[in-house]
Amino acid sequence: MTHRTTITLDDEIFAFLNQVAGDNRSAYINALLRQERDNSLKQALLKANQEEAEDTDYQEELQSWESTLSDRA
Repeated sequence: MTHRTTITLDDEIFAFLNQVAGDNRSAYINALLRQERDNSLKQALLKANQEEAEDTDYQEELQSWESTLSDRA
């Protein structure tokens, strides 16, 4: 599904968009926004991993579970 939207751009930015996007400004803007969404997700994952690594209670809980996994053998 696609959606139409109206945005306002400065003259300089509009000229740049026309220069780099060629005939398909929508595809160019979609690609930029997809890339930004991916970057945002990567940053969120990195932050969550860092918080997880710094959470000593969580790390202790993981160690407890790791020791129970070896009980299965």
